[in-house]
Amino acid sequence: MLSKRYRVLPLALLTAVLAAAGLRAQNPPPLVHPDFGTSWTGDGINVTFLTRKQQFSLTEVETLDKDIHSPKSVNIHPSGKKYYVNSLEGAKTVVYDFATNQKMKVIEHRFSDEDKDLWAPSSGLFSFGHSYDHPDTFFGKPVESTFTHGGRYLWVPYYRRSYDINAQEPSAMAVIDTQTDEIIRLFETGPLPKMVATSPDGTRLAVTHWGNNTIGLLDISSPEPTDWQYVTCLVVDYVLKLNFSLTVPVDRDVNSGYCLRGTVFTPDNHYLLVGCMGGGGGIAVIDLTTNKYLGRAMGVMPNLRHLIIKNGYLYGSINRTGHIQRIALEDFLEQVSVLDGDKHKSVQVKNWVNCKIPAGARTIEASPSGKYIFAACNFSSCLAIVDAEEMKLLGTIPADSYPVGLDISRDGRYIFTTSQARDIGGNCVDIFRVQYPYEQIRNYIDWLPPMPGIYGSGARSLSEWVLSR
Repeated sequence: MLSKRYRVLPLALLTAVLAAAGLRAQNPPPLVHPDFGTSWTGDGINVTFLTRKQQFSLTEVETLDKDIHSPKSVNIHPSGKKYYVNSLEGAKTVVYDFATNQKMKVIEHRFSDEDKDLWAPSSGLFSFGHSYDHPDTFFGKPVESTFTHGGRYLWVPYYRRSYDINAQEPSAMAVIDTQTDEIIRLFETGPLPKMVATSPDGTRLAVTHWGNNTIGLLDISSPEPTDWQYVTCLVVDYVLKLNFSLTVPVDRDVNSGYCLRGTVFTPDNHYLLVGCMGGGGGIAVIDLTTNKYLGRAMGVMPNLRHLIIKNGYLYGSINRTGHIQRIALEDFLEQVSVLDGDKHKSVQVKNWVNCKIPAGARTIEASPSGKYIFAACNFSSCLAIVDAEEMKLLGTIPADSYPVGLDISRDGRYIFTTSQARDIGGNCVDIFRVQYPYEQIRNYIDWLPPMPGIYGSGARSLSEWVLSR
């Protein structure tokens, strides 16, 4: 149950506001701004809304940060000392101190011909369809991020270069050195890159192009940034032909083929799995031993947005209807083993387990033990808490409208969500505290290094010490 009331702008009033502003309003969800201290408790777990960083209210001075402009994603550094927020429309990555939530730095994604030394040599994999006088002079709209090399670098792809109004040309991806929080390298990408992921062994990086059904694969095995290079650009069935207007915008959120999104490497580094949010749906399967696209695994619900692997299970979030689906990874891989990229390019995968959650399921993450799955639910403006073992919704807690991104701290105690701007609402980063059942404490703090004698009473780790009290 909720311990405090939260503020909601009634649907009728919101519709009237949009109509007065001349904006489209087809049953828009109500605006939600939870009060500090709002909490939910169930099944022994407690989630409390602590604070926010926002740009939607000039009067809430203590949380106001004008650099939070349509935040798309948030990434907590592996050290737990700071976190990064990608402000899509602000063309910035904002760095905060994890302990104090104080802003440490603002990284601007703006480039000119003077930044030519940042660019990696051209891979020859991506070509422009039109001619531009200064193609490397632009600002980039940061989408998602991934850490590599133990957290030393943060990779940030851009939705598009600012002059490319329909995201049909090669975009770009920045590499941030997290020791200095400076951009130290730029890579070209295909059109409209959204997701980026690091292989478990840290040697490869995949950037998924929503814009034309392709996936870039890079070799990052070297510790030296100058050695990193593209290996290939993989095609999921076909390359979408792009020949849009240079002056009239089109809706690229839907006119993008399969709309490739969720991207995850299998723990053994053998396969790359990529969700198809649009088109015919399914999950694209890539064999990394041969760098070959094998085909699509069908049977998953339409509008698959995000993929994660935890404790031997593959989980996916279904955006439109609001579901989390799960399947044993071993079972999934066995069923897709018939795919060969030639005669057999699709297979119906069975044995999915479904959990209904509020509509608009976007980013999902698992608690450190894998006992819980947390989901940012966009349409419903809430954070959903799911029992991953039982695959049942435990409850929800309101979040600022409209959450899309989510990350969880290494110890599982804090969850950050980002609320991307629409015509109204958004422009917010929410911070939640999570308290788990006492009997689960070993799972959440055993990641601390063994330090015999430090904790007293002969305990070799913090969890042993706590459980001995």
